[in-house]
Amino acid sequence: MGDVAMTIPIIYSVAAANPKDSFTVLTQTFLMPLFINHPSNINVMGVNTKTTEKSFFGFLKYALILRKYKFDMVLDLHSVIRSRIVDFIFRLSGKKIFKIDKRRKEREQLTARPPKTIQPLRPVTACYADVFRTAGFYFEETFVSLYADNSVDKAAVESIASDKKGRWIGIAPFAKHRGKIYPTEKMERVVEFLSRQEDLTIFLFGGRGGEERTLSQWESQYKNTVNAIGRYSLDMELALMSNLDVLISMDSANMHLASLVGTKVISIWGATHPYAGFYGYRQREDLAIHVDLSCRPCSIYGNKPCYRGDWACMNEISSEDIISKTSDYLKEL
Repeated sequence: MGDVAMTIPIIYSVAAANPKDSFTVLTQTFLMPLFINHPSNINVMGVNTKTTEKSFFGFLKYALILRKYKFDMVLDLHSVIRSRIVDFIFRLSGKKIFKIDKRRKEREQLTARPPKTIQPLRPVTACYADVFRTAGFYFEETFVSLYADNSVDKAAVESIASDKKGRWIGIAPFAKHRGKIYPTEKMERVVEFLSRQEDLTIFLFGGRGGEERTLSQWESQYKNTVNAIGRYSLDMELALMSNLDVLISMDSANMHLASLVGTKVISIWGATHPYAGFYGYRQREDLAIHVDLSCRPCSIYGNKPCYRGDWACMNEISSEDIISKTSDYLKEL
């Protein structure tokens, strides 16, 4: 979800700058609702890799059907197995293919074990932009928010979260991989502290299963706290996020969703690092929380085990660090 969210600022900017061209975005069916308020020359198509297009032959059949649309070129923004199948099919038809440079060697150097010198890699959004520019599209990055030209339906937000009073803070304490998850007991202390502030309402974001159970427990235990999991559709969750004053998030999809609606994010980084290029689109660098360790970053996606065994990258961040950063930011508003 995060990778797809990061494509949107670039795709919308390109489409807006090239109104005579038409762009078809192929993405997972469940992610189609992300593409709200898009320029009129964008069409979004869904592919269901959980069912009908899950197998190799199922996806190949789908890719062959795509030929009937007679696209002039294919821009591969992810360069994974499935997108390469689409590339291959259209290459056989004589179409031009433009693929992202994932800079794998640079990523390996960035995540190598110490001693090492780390330097920021090219942001992934810039790599997406490179694909379009190589294909001959000229544009400036004009994207600001999914709601820049179409304001949020305030009545709809009020129907799910009541009338806004005081400050609204979102907290998204989970991520897909262990290396990107802040210790739950420490984040609970953050929730506990913030929930005691009378002018704050806390909205909790996460996924089904264990995450939902944890956040439901926090909701019942701490006042002024609302668990948003499973209560709203994706587009309504985006609308809610757009009304937050700030989101506290891991290096996860929620950071990128908030970026799409112009909400500032206090992000927490462990095994991963903003230098890898996956920082939230136009987020403030000073709002990232992480500790300087010679071993960081050790992973691009946070999916590697901690070779030290102590997960110091997360454990050395205190609850007070997060509370202080949040309090300081709210004072700016």
